[in-house]
Amino acid sequence: MADEGTGEVSSTIGGGSFSGPVLQGRDFSNTTFVTSQAAAAPVALAQLPPLAAGFTGREAELARVASLLAPAADAGAVVVSAVAGLAGVGKTALAVHAAHAARSSGWFPGGVLFIDLHGYDQSPVQPGQALDALLRALGIAGEHIPEDTEQRAGLYRSALAQIRDPVLVIADNASAEAQVQLLIPGPGPHRVIITSRHTLGGLGARLLDVTVLDRAAAVDLLDKVVRAARPDDNRISGGHAGSARLAGACGGLPLALQITAALLAADPELTAAELAFEIADEVRRLKTLRYDDGSGVSAPSVAAAFELSYRQLDQDAARLFRLLPADPGPDVSTEAAAELAGWPAHQARAALGRLTRAHLVEPGGVRGRWRMHDLLRLYARQVPDGDAGEREQAVARLLAWYLRRADAADDHLRALAGEPVPAEFTGRGDALAWLDAQRPNLIAAVTMAAAAGRHQEAMTLPLNLGEYLTWRRRFDDVLTVLTVSRDSARQLNDRGSEATALTTLGVALREVRRVEEAISTHQDAVAIFRETGDRRGEGIALNNLGIALREVRRFEEAISAHQDAVAIDRETGNRHSEGLALVGLGLALQEVRRVEEAISTHQDAVAIFQETGNRHREGIARNNLGLALREVRRFEEAISAHQDAVAIFRETGNRHSEGLALVGLGRALRQVRRLEEAISAHQDAVAIFRETGDRYWEDLALGSLEEYRAEQAPKAPDE
Repeated sequence: MADEGTGEVSSTIGGGSFSGPVLQGRDFSNTTFVTSQAAAAPVALAQLPPLAAGFTGREAELARVASLLAPAADAGAVVVSAVAGLAGVGKTALAVHAAHAARSSGWFPGGVLFIDLHGYDQSPVQPGQALDALLRALGIAGEHIPEDTEQRAGLYRSALAQIRDPVLVIADNASAEAQVQLLIPGPGPHRVIITSRHTLGGLGARLLDVTVLDRAAAVDLLDKVVRAARPDDNRISGGHAGSARLAGACGGLPLALQITAALLAADPELTAAELAFEIADEVRRLKTLRYDDGSGVSAPSVAAAFELSYRQLDQDAARLFRLLPADPGPDVSTEAAAELAGWPAHQARAALGRLTRAHLVEPGGVRGRWRMHDLLRLYARQVPDGDAGEREQAVARLLAWYLRRADAADDHLRALAGEPVPAEFTGRGDALAWLDAQRPNLIAAVTMAAAAGRHQEAMTLPLNLGEYLTWRRRFDDVLTVLTVSRDSARQLNDRGSEATALTTLGVALREVRRVEEAISTHQDAVAIFRETGDRRGEGIALNNLGIALREVRRFEEAISAHQDAVAIDRETGNRHSEGLALVGLGLALQEVRRVEEAISTHQDAVAIFQETGNRHREGIARNNLGLALREVRRFEEAISAHQDAVAIFRETGNRHSEGLALVGLGRALRQVRRLEEAISAHQDAVAIFRETGDRYWEDLALGSLEEYRAEQAPKAPDE
């Protein structure tokens, strides 16, 4: 039976104080394993986007998708509809409308998962990242998501298999079979719709190719969008020849039709025939994004519509449009857009509103975030307007802003009670919310900075993200950005920053079970800190080395590393780090059955965390103390330690650790035959693990609960 112990003993460094993942012991096997504190993991199975305005002309395609999604459609096999076609042709709109229709028919009571794979962006979503997002949406806590992609795929299929009601998964904007192969569930009632510009013939899927709208449907789309703005506007319905030419000039491409309809709505005096003539004229100038409908040099072009819409913009909106693709992430916040342009936020927000009305950007699904269609991003990068060096200056402003904000957020995450924190965030929760929203952009910014030879930014930004990414258990991202940071530090010959990067990199390597590499990485960090005379850094690196050594059962070496760390922390007066090192030392001592020494060490750790005001780690130290006391059968003292830990975790709002402490409390209560209280503690623990989405510990707590109830039940008299 696994134990519930916790011990926060690993750390990252990069400024201010530091904290690290939670260690959980295994009481009966005398082994330990490491995982992070898990926040609540809500289930998110209502991700279907809203219906697109003006959707029309897809009756046949909708019927075909419906035939593949219907419950009677070979429920024993996975059915995938690979909706392929030109960018802007309406693939996502078709998938979303089909999904809404299926939901209205009651076909997917289990819910809908939606993920944009950004297959044609500079940084497409990798299969492992997609699986991570889907698992979290299914309520899997981050600490239980495997680091290996194939293992994530297995857990994803298993999680879906436990949902009896059919679930629809929409994987939008895929670029290749490899990007979506692992997102297909196993046999069962669940269905998948995949959209792509390519025909993904290697998936063994049902294929549905989406082409441009025919002339009648294109005119109908124009009319619907124009009338949505002004119900009595009959410029499309009353101007048959001009409307037909306009639809033809747009090539039947829904994106181009939406833009031209917006232009008509914005200018009530402009006729369909006049707009059609202007777009046709643009075709002769712009051929980059030309759509070939077989009519030769006069074929309509998406770029022509983009160009016409762009030329209608005022100076501010046009400048911002050109600069938005300089942010390498999948979308951009209003604040980041303001930094790109060098404006106050209200000016950027106003310009973004005008770009939205022109259908050149769209809301990103989260308030205050914006995105551009793939083709529009490409077009915006190619617009030749603007001052020389305009985009390079925008990139410099953006990176400086990301660095400043990430540094401030990092300070909030690392701050101990009473320590001053930057005023840029109202508190830790605010800092975490900003980091969560910006994470994809920040990761992409690190890669962009390195590729552009901006090694100072590429080195520093990951150091400000290491604590957050470890907190959120985004170890794939840690490995990516801290490797960049290490390499950039070497380019700059910055030995101190190199060692700092190695410290966090080693923590991530251990978390993904590459423990031997972690040990080597921590040893390198220790050596550099010694070389540069950074004793505080050396103490932190030694503590992390001890954790990694304990993972491979090199307990005596681990004890030595932790003891050296404690000595250095005492020498440098780093009390917080000393407390962490003592927690690690206590757990290592327990492994070699030096339990009385472990108890004393845990008590010292409790005292330090009380002194420094770190309530969270005090709770962890008290819980580990309870585990050690139970090993020497000092059960009443163990009960008291676990009760204190439960109270602290309730005070700090750490629900998952509260559940672990309740399990420890219940097991100690059982030892003194206080079964009613033990059962109550485990019932509370089960509720918490369900709330936080930790199925592993929920099962363990349920198993113990059954045992205690069986012990409590009256036994039949002997026959």
